[in-house]
Amino acid sequence: MKQNLITRESGFTLIEVLVVVIIVAILAAVAFPIYQNYVKGAYASDAQSAIGSIWNASQMYYQDLGEWPSSVEEDLEPKYILLKEATKLQWDFEIVGADPVTQVTAMSTEEMKQGAGHEVVYNCETGKFTGYGFDEEVN
Repeated sequence: MKQNLITRESGFTLIEVLVVVIIVAILAAVAFPIYQNYVKGAYASDAQSAIGSIWNASQMYYQDLGEWPSSVEEDLEPKYILLKEATKLQWDFEIVGADPVTQVTAMSTEEMKQGAGHEVVYNCETGKFTGYGFDEEVN
């Protein structure tokens, strides 16, 4: 009896490997922007939390003195608010408007890993955040 001794080599062909590489590249191209937005949101949440505290401290300042604060460092700290040093190293905060306060802004410094020049804005009238890490960027 004669046996057919056909041997088949196992392994992947070049086409199969290329298809897998292309699929992985497409998945990475889709995932990278989503990851970048997640990172922006995480850094912006630090500023968002501090801005919320600054706005609450500004309202307490107004209730106590009958006027709105003009500066976070001069008017609010340390009696009304105490910001973490790490937050103050990464963000510069500014109170905009005198009577009443209309915005509280945070501008990133060189100490932030994402770089300087990113701005988060809280509109006191609408109660909404815009800018870095949010859907709408501030120009």
